[in-house]
Amino acid sequence: MTTSLPKHLQDQEGLSEECKNFFSVLPKEKGWMGSYIYNYQGFWASPRIIQGVIACQQQFQAQDSDIILVTTPKSGTTWLKALLFGLVNRVKHPIFEQNHPLLIKNPHDLVPYLELTLYVDGQVLDFSSFTTPRLLSTHLPFASLPKSVQDSKTKLVYLCRNPKDTFISMWHFANNLILHHKDTNSIEEMFGLFCKGVSFYGPFWDHVLDYWKQSIENPNKVLFLMYEEIKEQPKLHLKRLAEFLECPFSIKEENCGVVDEILRMSSFKNLSNLEVNTTGKLSTGEENKVFFRRGEIGDWKSYFTTEMSEKLNYIIEQKFQGSGLKFSYI
Repeated sequence: MTTSLPKHLQDQEGLSEECKNFFSVLPKEKGWMGSYIYNYQGFWASPRIIQGVIACQQQFQAQDSDIILVTTPKSGTTWLKALLFGLVNRVKHPIFEQNHPLLIKNPHDLVPYLELTLYVDGQVLDFSSFTTPRLLSTHLPFASLPKSVQDSKTKLVYLCRNPKDTFISMWHFANNLILHHKDTNSIEEMFGLFCKGVSFYGPFWDHVLDYWKQSIENPNKVLFLMYEEIKEQPKLHLKRLAEFLECPFSIKEENCGVVDEILRMSSFKNLSNLEVNTTGKLSTGEENKVFFRRGEIGDWKSYFTTEMSEKLNYIIEQKFQGSGLKFSYI
C-alpha cells in the first residue's frame, strides 16, 4: 500500500500506521526540539507524547488517595516533586535517614509522569508496586486529564511560575536536549511561537487559567501554588501543602526540624550537587543534570529585550484580565 503521509510522519519511530494517519490531519507547527508538534485537544505536543496521553486517558484508573502534581514544563516541577515526596513519605522514609530516596534517586524517578513515563510507547502498566498514596505527575491541561482523575477525590497540586522565567527555562531546556544533533533554536523564533501559544502543553495561559479556576471552584481537590511565593516563604507553603494533603506537621515534627530538613533536602542547591543528579540518568534516558539550571526568579531579564517584555506583558494582561491571577517577576 502506498502512503501519502508527509515525510516527517513516515520517519517517526514507534508510531503505528493508524497513529500516523491520525496525526496527518491534526494542526502542526515547527517544534521546539526540531521536529513538529501537533495540536491535540487544544494543547501542543509531539506525536510520541500524544500517544502516551491517549493511552493514559483510556487506561489510567485513579484512586481517591492519589496525589498528582501538575505543571506546565519548566515551572519548578523537579523541586516540587522533591518537596512532595519528602512530605508525603516522611513516616516511611524519615527525612533524617542516611540513604533517603531523595539522596540516591532523581525526583522524576520517584514521582513519575503519567503520559511521559508510565504510559509512553503503549506500555501495559502494573501499579501493584506503588505504595499508597500514589505520587504521580503530569503536564496535561485539566480538560485532558483522564476522566477517572476528574471524577475521583484524587488531589491535584498545581505549580505555576511566571511566564517570562518559564519561557527562558523551556528555551534552554529544549536547546540542551537537541544540542548534540541539531542546530539550536533562536530565542526570537521560540518567543514568537510561545506568544502564539505554541509551546509544550501550551498555550501557557489556557493551562494556567483552567487550573486557577478549578482551584477556586473546588479548593479541596486543586491546590494552586506559585513558584515565586514558595521561594519567598517556603515554610509557610510547605505547611499549606501538608494541610491540603491531610498530613499536617505535628508540633513535635516542627520542633525537631522536620519541616526545615525537607526544605533543605529538596533545595536546588542540595539536589543539584548530589552525585545522582550530576552524573546519573533517568530511567527514560535523559541526563539528570539537564533538570538543574539556575532555579532563580528574574533570570528572564538577562535575555528579554524591552520589546519582548512589553509584548508578553500585553498578552498576559489580555489573557488573564478579570481572573484575579497576578504574576511576580522580581
